[in-house]
Amino acid sequence: TAQAMGLAVADLAGEGTDEPAELRLALQHLSRLSPAELAEASALLSQRFAPSASGSGRIALIGLRGAGKTTLGQRAAAALGLPFIELDREIERASGMEMAEIFAAGGQSAFRRLERECLATIITRFDKAVIATGGSIVAEPATYELLLSACHVVWLKAAPEQHMARVVAQGDLRPMADSTQAMEDLEAILHSRAALYARAHAEVDTSARDEAGTLAALLDVIRRTTADATAV
Repeated sequence: TAQAMGLAVADLAGEGTDEPAELRLALQHLSRLSPAELAEASALLSQRFAPSASGSGRIALIGLRGAGKTTLGQRAAAALGLPFIELDREIERASGMEMAEIFAAGGQSAFRRLERECLATIITRFDKAVIATGGSIVAEPATYELLLSACHVVWLKAAPEQHMARVVAQGDLRPMADSTQAMEDLEAILHSRAALYARAHAEVDTSARDEAGTLAALLDVIRRTTADATAV
């Protein structure tokens, strides 16, 4: 968009050229939108006109913390002979700060900007990879649209109780300080993001399977859905 790129509408529309009048009119409409409205417009355009990324050689795993994105992502990447990339670690590497420091220094807006920049860099560098994303990436429209357009996105689902148990098993005992409230908060987050997670190209429910069974299911989804367009 003109605002996002710091250009005048006339520059994008090619004032004085043979650009279609419809393009100039569309850009004039876009120039009046707020950042949030631009993100919504981008999502609608991508949904209607962008080619499907279901055959992409980049596999992106989404889901709430405790879904198994890192563990399963590492194992799936090894099985497929692909690089494994954890987006949050790339953000830390690019910024030279840990996640808590990023939020303390610049707040959520700084994190979101770094998240999108690092994702764009990964997409540019890797034609094939397994990418583990942060649990909230789906809540940032423009970044999520980029992910959906450039990667085959798989939602790793789990029941709230399993998310909680896995977080605690990772050594984070904070949810146990007020387990009732923590579970209610977790269920609320899952409910609010369910429709966003469901936009993934595929999903794997990890609740009723052990790690080996979940990995097998994930590999089956990846191979089945990318076989036609990409030799993974």
